[in-house]
Amino acid sequence: MSTTLAGSPTDASAEFRLLIDGQLVTGADAFDVINPANERLLARCPRADLAQLNRAVAAAKAAFPSWSRRALAERRALLLQVAEKLASRSEELGRLLTQEQGKPLLQARREIERSSGMIRAFAAMDLPETVLKDTADVRIVQQRAALGVVAAITPWNLPIILLMSKFAPALLAGNTIVIKPAPTTPLTTLRFGEICAEVLPAGVANVITDLNDLGDALTSHPDVAKVAFTGSTVTGRKVMASAAGTVKRLTLELGGNDAALVMDDANIATVAPKIFAGAMANSGQVCLAIKRVYAPDSLYEALCETLARLAEAAVVGDGLEVGTEFGPLQNQAQLRRVQGFVDEARARGRIIAGGVRLDRSGYFIRPTIVRDIPDDARLVREEQFGPVLPVLRYSHLDDAITRINDSEYGLGATVWGTDLQRAYEAASRIYSGTVWVNKHLDLRPDVPFAGAKQSGLGTELGIEGLEEFTQSRVINMAR
Repeated sequence: MSTTLAGSPTDASAEFRLLIDGQLVTGADAFDVINPANERLLARCPRADLAQLNRAVAAAKAAFPSWSRRALAERRALLLQVAEKLASRSEELGRLLTQEQGKPLLQARREIERSSGMIRAFAAMDLPETVLKDTADVRIVQQRAALGVVAAITPWNLPIILLMSKFAPALLAGNTIVIKPAPTTPLTTLRFGEICAEVLPAGVANVITDLNDLGDALTSHPDVAKVAFTGSTVTGRKVMASAAGTVKRLTLELGGNDAALVMDDANIATVAPKIFAGAMANSGQVCLAIKRVYAPDSLYEALCETLARLAEAAVVGDGLEVGTEFGPLQNQAQLRRVQGFVDEARARGRIIAGGVRLDRSGYFIRPTIVRDIPDDARLVREEQFGPVLPVLRYSHLDDAITRINDSEYGLGATVWGTDLQRAYEAASRIYSGTVWVNKHLDLRPDVPFAGAKQSGLGTELGIEGLEEFTQSRVINMAR
């Protein structure tokens, strides 16, 4: 019998409200939010209509002049208050996040804590003027000016931390914001809206929820100056097209098909657990998860066997159950998609671990390892976004790198080997925004993160990520 961590579940009648112009308000309608671990109703969520979306944008627009004129130090101080209140509710919000998203409770708490840390990290940054030229006859100064209203559209896999990489730099830079979370994981974001209502001036931050029917109205809205979106490449293309009519600024953090390259001098006992963890984090529902592995002939059998043992030993279950390592997929549509990858992998490759659902309610599928699958299989070409990992064989390093780069994606990659110089040289040939060597998912608020090719546009994190929420303004003065 499983043991459930202490605490009462969220009541389906618990009240969640939108945040519009500093007020917590009911939606024009409501919709169900389902717990993916048991497929039962978790809560009723308010649903905004077009009129409420327009009110939220209007409120953000009205709040922008006074917010942007505040000294950066004042905006910083308010952001730090938000961070403190968020951290103080990590237990409550972590539990809610587990119930709506599915991840194990300890991971959910960590997401809330890291989100608070993300706000603090951005709050420590600055946007000083830069003197470009100062001579007897001219002085040229570059400033970073706020844009206006930012639309932040967030996904269901890491709904809070991915919001903070937009919320914190946007507000620090002097923008106001309208937040729209994914409809399958809106609840923790609505609770974050309550914190914003306590701390921030009216209209600076607004939170609306929908059933994916208001996205186009938000991204095409003439009073929205920038869209910051995290989600699939398919949806990212639609966002880009919608924003084109008003030439909005865009940051798009899109899909990935991240490769792990195992060098021929790698220690399988050391690297296999790290590769497994990198592939199966959040049940594979991470844009930067390892999604395909390339191993040399000499290490292929050992790597497959070790990954299979790790998959068979994995503890899958409700994120509120003690000892759970991997939760369910977040929603039924994603479960069906992943099952499609598994079915094709069974026909075109060899499943050596997993490939089955748990015999219980919930959107569970066991970590799955697939070997002997061709390069043109969907599991290799597309982003599975689930706990299914193909392991591919190579004979020559040049061939492996060519196959890795033969992808429309370029979000991240990893290289694993003992000789660091050789690993560095291989990493330098992989066309991705980030390449880690002998580690994975080391994302830091002060280090820029950007996707290549169809994995994204613009930069998040680092001072570059902060500047994405500004417009360069050059003041050129004659003396």
